[in-house]
Amino acid sequence: MDTQPHSLQGQYALVTGAASGIGRACAFALADAGAAVVINHLARSRDKAREVVRQIEARGGRAIAAAADVRRADEVERMFSEVLDRFGALHILVNNAGVQDDAPIQEMSLEQWNKVLDTDLTGQFLCAQQAVRLFEMREQQDAQDGEALGKIICMSSVHQAIPWAGHANYAAAKGGVRLLMETLAQELAPKKIRVNAVAPGAICTAINRAMWEDEANRRKLLTLIPYGRIGTPEDVARAVVWLASDESDYITGTTLTVDGGMMLYPAFRGNG
Repeated sequence: MDTQPHSLQGQYALVTGAASGIGRACAFALADAGAAVVINHLARSRDKAREVVRQIEARGGRAIAAAADVRRADEVERMFSEVLDRFGALHILVNNAGVQDDAPIQEMSLEQWNKVLDTDLTGQFLCAQQAVRLFEMREQQDAQDGEALGKIICMSSVHQAIPWAGHANYAAAKGGVRLLMETLAQELAPKKIRVNAVAPGAICTAINRAMWEDEANRRKLLTLIPYGRIGTPEDVARAVVWLASDESDYITGTTLTVDGGMMLYPAFRGNG
């Protein structure tokens, strides 16, 4: 297993929503960098999570699966207790779990609103809160210069900044993630806990399959991406590993955008 260039050897990481998509890619990348990884999943995704664990172990890594719905405080607390029991410490949290449930505002139900806000925003708060408590348990250990007590990477979106008609719940959640991340970074920096975010643009995952599998939709989507290709989960995972590594030790409160230039507002090419 190649642990270069961003070695995480001897560290323990938890990735929420890691049974598929971006979370799955992050789990593989963290394991390849040397971390032991907790694969968080919903109960219905148990088989997928176990397959991720199996593949990580086949690559020479170490992983366990842990079921929890990040919307539920009791399940999150139980999951972090399991991490402490199994590993005795936590170094990295990748706050990745997220959903979409789209509708025009006049048709969006309160259930749809709450589902997305509870998962994409409240879930990140609950997991960050528990992670910080585990990070602080490491304060008695000898900390080396250039080594953070803990690292939190929040999965945001370009829609933390770009309005998205028909997706009010998702855009509101991701806007909240940005300020949650920045506020936690400000609050926790004196404790040597780094908090950053990754904001993907268009990525080939199941959540937006209709946009990249249909050729007409794909061509339309590519007009929004100056770099000329749709991103992969691995593009995001590489950014996550770097933010989790000591090579980014002086970086906190920052959003790393992984979008092929979508945030450059390509509609304004040629004077708009």
